[in-house]
Amino acid sequence: MAQDRSSLTSLEREKASVFHSWSAQSTINPLMIKDAKGVYVTDESGKVYLDFSSQLVNTNIGHQHPSVVKAIQDQAGLLCTIAPQHGYEARYRAAELILDHSFDGAAKVFFTNGGTEAVEHAVRMARLHTGRHKIMSAYRSYHGGTSTSINLTGDPRRWPSDNGTAGVVHFFGPFLYRSVFHATNEEEERDRALENLENTILFEGPSSIAAIILETVPGTAGIMIPPKGFLQGVRAICDRYGIVFIADEVMAGFGRTGSWFAYQQHDVTPDLVTFAKGVNSGYVPLGGVVVNEAINATFSDRVYPGGLTYSGHPLACAAAVASIEAMQNEHIVENAKRIGDEVLRPGLNELAQRHHVIGDVRGVGVFFALELVTDRSSKEPLAPYGGTSSAMNEIVAACRNEGLLIFSNYHRLHVVPPCTITDEEAREGLARLDRALAVADKYYTGTK
Repeated sequence: MAQDRSSLTSLEREKASVFHSWSAQSTINPLMIKDAKGVYVTDESGKVYLDFSSQLVNTNIGHQHPSVVKAIQDQAGLLCTIAPQHGYEARYRAAELILDHSFDGAAKVFFTNGGTEAVEHAVRMARLHTGRHKIMSAYRSYHGGTSTSINLTGDPRRWPSDNGTAGVVHFFGPFLYRSVFHATNEEEERDRALENLENTILFEGPSSIAAIILETVPGTAGIMIPPKGFLQGVRAICDRYGIVFIADEVMAGFGRTGSWFAYQQHDVTPDLVTFAKGVNSGYVPLGGVVVNEAINATFSDRVYPGGLTYSGHPLACAAAVASIEAMQNEHIVENAKRIGDEVLRPGLNELAQRHHVIGDVRGVGVFFALELVTDRSSKEPLAPYGGTSSAMNEIVAACRNEGLLIFSNYHRLHVVPPCTITDEEAREGLARLDRALAVADKYYTGTK
């Protein structure tokens, strides 16, 4: 029965009618957005925010890029939707452009609606290709929220859905700042992580393991850049035991790390690559799997048992074509690398000198994390693993008061602006973050 909502505010109507993800429904207080452009977002009151979050680290080309908006409009005038068993220009052009920027031996692209479905299908492909069932993934990881992908996820969001029957084996990846291997340098961390991974494989049974899936650079889990040679070591282990190597590039791909895909910075060739987010900055939902020649050949004469009604949706693929072409023509990937090297890394390191609550600065391109601690010696986090704290809530609120949208997770702040951000905009964001972090200084209890 229709209700009279005319007396309610926009926020009240939102809270009353929309079930929000990853939230206790009675506590949500969403920022009500009116519009956005470039690296700025405007709320319904007219306040403008500098978007240092890229929303969910996906608006790589910024908001409302004119060529992408036009491509969606033009495609809508021609063909809004068509069943995926048909062929159409927007889809094959998007696939061609993705393959052009992928690894040697990349054969085809399977399109999904987003990243979690890409992971689901990559795992299904690996299991059918190998005839094995187990999948290995890292504890510090996030791979999505659907059935298989949430079980692959290593962080606490998995816990309520994990009944231990998904065929997933978790292991610790390298993370020197909080090393579980008691390493003292990156080389030790790399070697001990690889040794631990191979030992886990041997104890689980190599012939039972279909794939290892890794975020090339873990995103929401903390933006830990893998040590030099680690991914090559994983590749060698996979080759040794006939295991499929899946690179999850949903967050790291399409310019975020200053290259088209993050694995390209590590001289490694995966078998499958999952992508989403930055492929068209989320203007229309799109994800997919880049499939190598060997796995593609498995399904040459054998039916692949999977598909989606909106696989390679025309509007989404048109947005992807325009996005990738804009990234090429406007040198957006190169800009992301330069901004990281010349502005964000030195600027964040300067913030760490002024705010002792910053225990670690790490990242690449426009993909950085600040590890916040109460004591640099003990590395005590400013919020517990899997939780939050009044200190973190206060920092995020201070960022919003400064007109800065920031990505936070547990005891970390992630500095992840669009790849299109200018030097001036990045420096302005750092200045706002500097002022916001002043509220955190009182929580530092260690010696300077």
